[in-house]
Amino acid sequence: MPATARGVAWTVLRDVERGPVTASDRLAREDVTALEPRERAFAYELVLGSLRRRGAIDHALAPLLDRPLSQVDPDLRALLRLGAHQLLHLRVPARAAVHEAVTSSRAVRPRGAGFVNAVLRRLAREGPRAFPDASVDPLGWLISEGSLPEWVARRWLTRLGPATAVARARDALQEPPRVFRPNPRIPDALERARQAGLDPLPLVLPGTFLARGGRPADLHGAGVIYIQDEQAQAIAHLAAGPGRTLDACAAPGGKATLIADLIAPTGHAVAAEASPRRLRTLARLVSRWGSENLSLLGADALAPPFAAASFDQVLLDAPCSGLGTLGHHPDLRWRVRPRDVARHAARQGRLLAALAPLVRPGGRLVYATCSTEPEENEAVVADFLSRAASFSGEPLPAWAHPLGTAARGYFAALLRRS
Repeated sequence: MPATARGVAWTVLRDVERGPVTASDRLAREDVTALEPRERAFAYELVLGSLRRRGAIDHALAPLLDRPLSQVDPDLRALLRLGAHQLLHLRVPARAAVHEAVTSSRAVRPRGAGFVNAVLRRLAREGPRAFPDASVDPLGWLISEGSLPEWVARRWLTRLGPATAVARARDALQEPPRVFRPNPRIPDALERARQAGLDPLPLVLPGTFLARGGRPADLHGAGVIYIQDEQAQAIAHLAAGPGRTLDACAAPGGKATLIADLIAPTGHAVAAEASPRRLRTLARLVSRWGSENLSLLGADALAPPFAAASFDQVLLDAPCSGLGTLGHHPDLRWRVRPRDVARHAARQGRLLAALAPLVRPGGRLVYATCSTEPEENEAVVADFLSRAASFSGEPLPAWAHPLGTAARGYFAALLRRS
């Protein structure tokens, strides 16, 4: 397969479907980063867009096939989805989209080239079949145009009702805004962002900006800015405080470095991470960002190597299903399974119990997830409080109220030790 945006995108999609690599990790590899900027941006769109709208793509492809799409050779299935995404959602001439898919199929599955050619030409000629009406058949819409796996669609319909479930699915189909914070150690970081064409717009949270143009990834890689959702930054603001702060599951490090910035120069933060690979990623970020008041430690939050009452604040940004981040991580739609929600919830409860003793009397324990599901959020907190008599829940500050309901994909609870 040639090293073009389409060829690299096919390789990434194939690897993601085979697993266990995530799309974000796979897109960080050298075959993607070595592409020139315009080709790299196109490869990103091909991968993330086809994953984000896979339900709609599969809905369009299904009537054109003589067998279920799941029974099509995985390599050809990835080519069909890439070609269909270009035909349905991008401003790519039909002839170019079909020609590239057929050329690629000849390179990887020569006998399938005719099949790919016939399916995509028919899609280009006839267009996709109509989607179910969301107001009449919300489940049908959610699993087709809404691009949700059926189990998530049914879960959201039951809990949220049709109107809210459809609205949430529509929101998850949109490319998320590009939000960043400048490095406080670089005096002209914001000016450099302007010169790079980011056209930064200040947001409500202090130090947070919306990039309205340019390529923020270039300055992110240079340590001039850090790309991070406003809600994720709000969690770091919630956890920051005087004294010592522990980020117990810290990788990739966005919240830990922000906490360190917020409590400098008098406060100190510790970022712990159990995975050696993720700890190396965190170390590279800390080196690039220049966080002098942040210490790194390889440590499992289920068995933290600290004395009791060691910290004034502890942040547990808990491993979770990630169902609140489908816009940023569209492959999660197809990676997460129903059993994962309960599995994460059980582990989250154990993590809270393991970390609670580290909080000093009068200190705070901040519990956060990027999940929309109450089993991983309110239920975990309620169960913890029923068992931990020395802790009580505190209201979130007014600016952090959206984090209390996971309405925007993130959840946080503030727990105080008496």
